[in-house]
Amino acid sequence: QVQIVESGGGLVQAGGSLRLSCAASGLVFNDYAMAWFRQAQGKVHEEREFVATIHKTGGEVYYAKAVKGRFTITRDNAKNTVTLQMNNLQPGDTGIYFCAAGPTPRAMSEGYDYWGQGTQVTVSS
Repeated sequence: QVQIVESGGGLVQAGGSLRLSCAASGLVFNDYAMAWFRQAQGKVHEEREFVATIHKTGGEVYYAKAVKGRFTITRDNAKNTVTLQMNNLQPGDTGIYFCAAGPTPRAMSEGYDYWGQGTQVTVSS
């Protein structure tokens, strides 16, 4: 059974930093691209916003324009984990952050097969 578990969310002031972690099990981790999406309050699953994705080898990364230069996605294939370092957080970054696994790095949520339950990130102004 595949399990995707996020951690590291919390409340932070604008300009602060958070580090999200995602641990995957039950799948061959280095066969999957990994991604982070976020969902603002009141939005539904189909409205999840792409944040960042990383190729299964870690050799390619892609970011949403809104987070490029502030967020960094990395992965450790030996530990089956992926991390999202978020710096200079702004109130607009508030939401539930989801980790996802899929065959190729894509910016569309439909491209991912497995999802975690999410972790809340709240940025106060």
